[in-house]
Amino acid sequence: MKPYAFGVDIGGTTVKIGFFTTEGKFLDHWEIPTRKEGSGEMILPDIARAISKKLYEKNLSLNDLEGVGVGVPGPVLADGVVNKCVNLGWGVLDVRGQLSSLLSGVPVEVGNDANVAALGEQWNGGGKGHPNVVMVTLGTGVGGGIILNGKILPGAHGAAGEIGHMKVRDDEPETCGCGKKGCLEQYGSATGVVRLAKRALAADLSANTPLRSLDPLTAKDVFDYAKRGDEMSLAIVEEVGKMLGEAIAHITCVIDPDVVVIGGGVSKAGQILLDAVHKYYTPAAFHASRQSDFKLAVLGNDAGMYGAVRMILNK
Repeated sequence: MKPYAFGVDIGGTTVKIGFFTTEGKFLDHWEIPTRKEGSGEMILPDIARAISKKLYEKNLSLNDLEGVGVGVPGPVLADGVVNKCVNLGWGVLDVRGQLSSLLSGVPVEVGNDANVAALGEQWNGGGKGHPNVVMVTLGTGVGGGIILNGKILPGAHGAAGEIGHMKVRDDEPETCGCGKKGCLEQYGSATGVVRLAKRALAADLSANTPLRSLDPLTAKDVFDYAKRGDEMSLAIVEEVGKMLGEAIAHITCVIDPDVVVIGGGVSKAGQILLDAVHKYYTPAAFHASRQSDFKLAVLGNDAGMYGAVRMILNK
């Protein structure tokens, strides 16, 4: 095996690039802008140039690379073709083939960013030491990834692990970004927690709660005041925990992971979130999968770069 690899995490605003040894040591990382103009046609050439520049700085060449792993915010087929990525302006694009060509044939592996982050946490984060991991990412939306026997489960259409679009309520009047109503993402994400809080405030105009005076109101505020004993905030956390816990129970009776890793900005609430989720997970879970452990993610924004490199090593 060659000594080095790059892990690339493509986001809508920036591209994070990590430089690693193939033994897993994180040597360097930096960001470049995601240039989405022209249907994102400059994104892959920009990445290739950035990698070549870093190799030049380190007095290395493409011959020293085992490969480049890439996480993208969209569904990815088994052959490395991205099946439309609207956040980047891409239609159907052969990311693996095009980036490899730009790098003179260096091997490239491509995966959905949430799946790739899950692989990073399984390799060197909250799921370290466990081959079977489900990751639930609670950020602006709700994402997820499934790792079985140390490898990503992408699914037939690149859509495995889309945990946020499990339907959890029948009475939701608003439409999710996916076009359905009542998705987990509408409640368990940061924006979902705020939605629940605003509805609670509107439904009880006499409630004495510090949430009423906050503008803007954030998910962090809800969890912070729940920790201080505010009754409305505690009720919202309870509601979020119920929906997440029961949804994860549905997942584990199919996947049966060693550990469920919870990440994303909402996970920074810490133990109060884990306790609320686990409270409702245990009675809803199939008896044989109740022993799945729950952990918080630890790699933060670096998870995608770690996971991207791990895809190369898995090959």
